[in-house]
Amino acid sequence: MLLSACASPYPPLRRLICRCATSGPDISSYKETFARRMAMAGIKPHHRIAMGVSGGPDSMALCVLTAGWKSDGFVRRDDVSGYVDGLLGIVVDHRLRPESSDEAMLVRDRVHKMGVRCEIVCCDWPDGRPKQGHLQEAARDKRYQLFVELCMKQQISVLLIAHHADDQAELLVLRLSRSSGVMGLAGMPFVSQLFPQGISLNQGVLLVRPMLEFSKDGIYKFNNLQICQGSTLEWVEDPTNKSMLFARNRIRSSLTNLSSSVFWSEVQNLISACRLTRSYIDKICRELISQSVTISEFGYATIDLEKLQPSEIDDLCLSHYLTALVQFIAQRHRPVRGRSSRLLVEYTRGMPCKNFLTVAGCNLSPEPGSKGRKIVVSFSVNLLDSSNNDASTHYKYNCLSGFQFEGTKLCTEVRDIIREQHLCSNILIGDKAKVPFLNAKNPTDILTEAKKLNLVGDFTLRNLSFLELDEQKRFCSSKDASNDSSVLHRRNFKGALRVHLKPGQACHFLGRFLVTYGANDTAINRNASHFCQFCEASAEREVIIRHMVDADWLFLRRVSSSCNIEKVSMDAGTSNQLEFEFSDYMVHSAAKALKALRLIPASARRALPVVVDDQDLLLSVPSVGFSCCPCINVVADFRPRVPLGGGHNSYL
Repeated sequence: MLLSACASPYPPLRRLICRCATSGPDISSYKETFARRMAMAGIKPHHRIAMGVSGGPDSMALCVLTAGWKSDGFVRRDDVSGYVDGLLGIVVDHRLRPESSDEAMLVRDRVHKMGVRCEIVCCDWPDGRPKQGHLQEAARDKRYQLFVELCMKQQISVLLIAHHADDQAELLVLRLSRSSGVMGLAGMPFVSQLFPQGISLNQGVLLVRPMLEFSKDGIYKFNNLQICQGSTLEWVEDPTNKSMLFARNRIRSSLTNLSSSVFWSEVQNLISACRLTRSYIDKICRELISQSVTISEFGYATIDLEKLQPSEIDDLCLSHYLTALVQFIAQRHRPVRGRSSRLLVEYTRGMPCKNFLTVAGCNLSPEPGSKGRKIVVSFSVNLLDSSNNDASTHYKYNCLSGFQFEGTKLCTEVRDIIREQHLCSNILIGDKAKVPFLNAKNPTDILTEAKKLNLVGDFTLRNLSFLELDEQKRFCSSKDASNDSSVLHRRNFKGALRVHLKPGQACHFLGRFLVTYGANDTAINRNASHFCQFCEASAEREVIIRHMVDADWLFLRRVSSSCNIEKVSMDAGTSNQLEFEFSDYMVHSAAKALKALRLIPASARRALPVVVDDQDLLLSVPSVGFSCCPCINVVADFRPRVPLGGGHNSYL
């Protein structure tokens, strides 16, 4: 990894060339395993593929295996460059150490020598260097963001990452120490989707981990065999990975001392059982969503409790169902855990529901007229999670041709790969009776049940418990010592979030609504007989997008009750008294909008985007068709960045 904990406390990357191993499996067994995993993911050699490359032995082995797999699939090399067609290595320069740029270029050059085209992408930190406690997490988030952006730009549908079995074991111990349940202990998915932060019509880039069956020791043996056959395979070891400042490194060091093959085998058995359980829960969750959830075009969801029957659903399945729905409505990046998850389950099982609940960025309330048998899940504008996308990100838009979306050509390919995976895997998850850990409420219950099922023995159970407690103590003490309020990542917006738009621009408002602002020249010409205050403005007039507030509702009521054209003074929520003309068009538009708004639950209305001018005067509520003038060409569509359920994933 090209990442360090501090400015420059470590020496540069250390060059490492391993020598030949005289025994062990041959290269063909590694290639066969890799090819089988790629087939299970639904990926074929002709697909365009990117690889995350850090320069370590894992990612360099990934480069060799992928290039060889493509060549075996009769993919040609470019006659001029010699690079394998449709294959790209991506090196991320995190720019957290002075020497990182030189190291990135070193890795890129080595990948080039392997016959793989490689590019460097660099991290920018506009808010300054991440804090020590969040450094690795921030670097990881930035890294994947850059991966997706480059894949979209290069029209690449698949991204390979070199995570392996030892990484899964480290993650198991880490999540045990954080009191994760079976969903977290399932580790990293084999296949998942990454969605760009910008506006896109594609299905998201597929993230695949084809080396999860490989151990770290096996990867070293593979690299040694490559060198034995004369391949110029060199890799680097980042000394940052030896730093005990990071939890993963501490766990890795502890696991290295447990060299027993029985221990490692039983840990993998435990992980596999958790993954089987997660796959079953995911399946049940998808079925429940299709049966009992309705998604409104106005950005909220309705749960039919009579169809759901929450009292008959296992805690784990119901919790996953509810948290998936809440994450979708709030477009929340971080999973919903702990107390928030329990509140959701308790609230839903209290049918008929008569109270209100605000949790994880959403409001839950009984649907009007349903007698508490239906629940409305709407986005809460009062508490905005900092993991929400930057609502001020702008995109170019043409009112005639629309967007030039990056990655639209990948849409069909991604769907085909997902379909192929379903056909090729053909793995039955099994019935409920064969799924372990459904009743386990905490890590201790999971380990105890694993012992009863003979998945782990006393030695493995004892060592996992020791590692869990040891890391848990470190985590609790570091958390108490930091006393950093920024860990909550909460921002309380007492006023409305405001985004400025000019004609020809668009924004993804809070990652939920796609708001486009077309130039008004065509509208003015088409309505030459119409003349109003807005028409007097130039075609470059800037507007502001914010969410709806109570004053907007009152304004619409006032306009709709006006029978004739009149000029009035009004307080538009500011200290300025403004004059505005209520035309017939505006009156009729307001009446129509109010009729639509009355059908939308009050909690969901507040999350609708509205258009105002620099004096906070309401110009349009595009979701319900209100505008003070037909020349206002603003459209808002509910188009969440990440689909319900987080997109396609596979843990099998």
